[in-house]
Amino acid sequence: GSALLLLIAGSPSAWATDDVRGQQLYALCAQCHGANGGGNEVYLAPAIAGMDQWYIEGQLKMFKSGARGTHPEDVGGMRMHPMSRWLKNDQDIAAVAGYVSNMQATRPSPTLAGGNAEIGKTYYQTCASCHGPEGQGNEAMNAPSLANASDWYLVSALQKYKAGIRGGNPA
Repeated sequence: GSALLLLIAGSPSAWATDDVRGQQLYALCAQCHGANGGGNEVYLAPAIAGMDQWYIEGQLKMFKSGARGTHPEDVGGMRMHPMSRWLKNDQDIAAVAGYVSNMQATRPSPTLAGGNAEIGKTYYQTCASCHGPEGQGNEAMNAPSLANASDWYLVSALQKYKAGIRGGNPA
């Protein structure tokens, strides 16, 4: 009996069902993140298409629990907290995260002007120890890929980390 259950649970038809469920759930996310997952600065919604499933699941669980998205100065996060609570269980979270991670990654166009790439490259060396030399991410360090992130989102995230608005919750 249990061997048959494992065989069925691991079957391609079960994966297809998760993909369909993920696509259904993503319809709500698409209102801000876009149909292609490319993000929308107006809604403070970063590009998420093609991100690692482990990272998306972790972030959705933190938003749902309130460990993230409850700081009053994190408007984008505060939008995600109630949206994530719409996901009923870990299976919903896994389905939508799987769907998003399988979307074609987008390369958002730069929106910020100024800055100095050479100085930035020097500063990034500290970040590279976790996020990787090419910004590819590292699950073992719980460091997401930064390679396809929107420039405005990276600046916003760094400002929030520095101000203790993001990453300061012990949970």
